[in-house]
Amino acid sequence: MRIAALSDIHSNIYALKAVIGDLETRGVDQVVNLGDILYGPIAPRQTFECLMEYDFITIRGNQDRQIYEADPKTIESNPTLQFILEDLTAEALEWMKNLPATLQLNPDVFLCHGSPDSDLTYLLENIESGLPQVRQDGEILKLISIQKSQVILCGHTHIPRSITTSTGQQIINPGSVGLPAYFDVSPRPHWMENFSPYASYSILENLCGLWRAQHIKVPYDNQQAAQDAKRRNRQDWEYYLTTGRAQQPAT
Repeated sequence: MRIAALSDIHSNIYALKAVIGDLETRGVDQVVNLGDILYGPIAPRQTFECLMEYDFITIRGNQDRQIYEADPKTIESNPTLQFILEDLTAEALEWMKNLPATLQLNPDVFLCHGSPDSDLTYLLENIESGLPQVRQDGEILKLISIQKSQVILCGHTHIPRSITTSTGQQIINPGSVGLPAYFDVSPRPHWMENFSPYASYSILENLCGLWRAQHIKVPYDNQQAAQDAKRRNRQDWEYYLTTGRAQQPAT
């Protein structure tokens, strides 16, 4: 069994197509998509249409909810959200609304976006310092709580990472297909950075009952993605997509 795990596409059609092209050469049996799919200033509708061509197993992320739960005041204050809602069809919005928050893929593998209980929680990283630091084993075990699956696939942080807990469980984050870095103010100001503009995804393979994860980086036309973001006045995304960094150097 070979499972490809994608997450955090963020409307980046260029990165998505490159990742799909790469994984099609690797003989995977199943593809899972861990959410945060269409939010972004690049190509929400094209991303949705591309995904509809494939039989991927998909759950929703926090920014998928942000799109269809947005109230008029939020939409008015967020030009990126305005663009997304203008670009997407009613079919795309309905599709997102019907996605599950989590999914037990099989007896061994559980899917979530953030943590099993919250799509807003970073499962593996503590960002109290402003930069991601891997949580202590006990903290991670509290966050996965009663979830006893051998493998937990999560996204949300955009940072590829594989952790084995003291219980022997593997927690695997495939990183982000479409956004290699970002800055956020919630729950406190913090930076997430991969230091590479490449698209990220992972392949999970079961060999004689043991699961092994391989993290993969895929080059793609990130300059075009950055230009699309710039055209929509998202110079922050332009920088993230171009450099894989979130902290711009002082001038």
